[in-house]
Order: sequence, then structure tokens, then C-alpha cells
Amino acid sequence: MFSIANRLRAAIANLVCVALLAIAAPALAQDVQPVPALTSRVIDQTGTLDAASKQAIETKLAALEQEKGSQVVLLMVPTTAPEDISSYANRVGNAWKIGRKNVGDGVLFIVAKNDRRTRIEVAKTLEGAIPDLAATRIIEQAVTPRFKQGDFVGGVSAGIDRIVGLIKGEELPPVAKRDSRGPSPGGFQWFDIAVFLFFAVPIGGAIARRIFGRKLGSLVTGGGVGVLAWFFTASLVVGVLAALAAAVFALASGFASALPTSSGRGGRGGFPGGMGGGG
Repeated sequence: MFSIANRLRAAIANLVCVALLAIAAPALAQDVQPVPALTSRVIDQTGTLDAASKQAIETKLAALEQEKGSQVVLLMVPTTAPEDISSYANRVGNAWKIGRKNVGDGVLFIVAKNDRRTRIEVAKTLEGAIPDLAATRIIEQAVTPRFKQGDFVGGVSAGIDRIVGLIKGEELPPVAKRDSRGPSPGGFQWFDIAVFLFFAVPIGGAIARRIFGRKLGSLVTGGGVGVLAWFFTASLVVGVLAALAAAVFALASGFASALPTSSGRGGRGGFPGGMGGGG
């Protein structure tokens, strides 16, 4: 009888513990901090940096990206709780994917102000320029001493200066230069398309019209030009536009060549001065 009573009390105690845990679970469980949207190179959710300081750091990081291609982002948050700063930085880095896609030269500089924690996350390509030891030295020598004095702006700026200096000393793939005429996707120039339309289309269109007739030949010419434009630009929109332009151009050329010419002059196919030989 005594043992049965003890077992009953134990069972009741277990049930009470389970009930208490079920009640307390929502209070104990905390949602992790959300990853903010990547809207600029400097994101301050603590209100620590004034407009001038943010702009100065932004300008410095933009100049670095233009010169070396590397992307550096500063993120200041009040806290990373319930995560430690390392786990939070890893989530942010995976979400933002800072750095050039085929190079991997991004750096994430995180400051959790209320937690008194700072971390520098470095993408693989820059691990040689900013190894763990160098990142630790930046924080311990340039950032933390100023933070302890209440100079958060100075600490952040000093950390950024150290990071920028190490990246500038690293050999990285050159930054891709853009043509002033504005290249279309895939490096294909609009100038090339214009040359193709005005010189190659009349020749190809004339051959296609002889084989398929005026209307069908123009459509075949437009389709061929569209496929080539799509292949070279990797843009379906450019391919469709080029196809339409080529079809209209070939059809107009066909009408022009079919018009009767005046006596004593040979037809030029709509092109003053005629068309020469090779394409």
C-alpha cells in the first residue's frame, strides 16, 4: 500500500512538472533576431552613427569596391540574443552573400552594442588578407579601446580603416570595366546589333526572299537574327526586339527592291550608293 502511494505521488509530480514546462515554454523560447534587408554598406539599427559618420564610411567602402571589387558591410545591432554573435553573423552572411559572386571577397563587420560584442566575418578569398588573428587584432587594438572610452564612431571607423588597408594590400581579380556605350547583357554591344541589321540583314534577307518568297523570307530572316541576338546577349528581350526589327527591315527592303526603277538607273535596293561586296 505504501509503495502504491509513493508511485501515485511520483506520477502526480511528473504530471505537474510537464504542465509547468508546457506553460513556461512560450516564455522561455525566444525568436532569433531577424536578418535586416541589405539596403546600404552601413546599416545602423542602434542610432549610434550620425549622418555625417555614416556617409563618410559609406564613401570609403564604395571607393574600395570600385578599386578592388571587394564588398564590405558594417552592421550595428542592439543585440544578437538569443544567439551568440558568431551564429548571428553566419546567418547574416549566408543571407546577404556579400562579395563578388565568382570571387567571394566580402567582409561583414558586426557590432552588437548592448552585448558588447564585435565580430568580423570574412569570405574565403580574403582569408589570406584578413585571417582570424588579424581580425582579432583589429578588434582588440583598434575597436575595443575606443568603445571602452565611449567613442563608438571612432572605434567603428578605425576598424573599417584597418579592414580596408588589408584588402588593398591583397592581390585580387581585377574589377570588370564597363564600356562607356553601356554594354548589353553578355557583353554584346548595341552598336554590333546596328551594324548587323544594316549590313548583314539585307544580304541574308535577299537570299531568304529568293528561297521562301518575300513575306516568309522576311520572317525567316527576323527569326534568324533574333536567335543570334539571343545567343550573343543571353537576353530574350533583346532577341525578340532584334527579330522584329530584322523582319520589318527585311520586308521593307523587299518592297523597295520590288519597286520599278526609272529608265537609265539601276535599282539600289533602297540604299543610296548601293551595296558593295563582302559582309
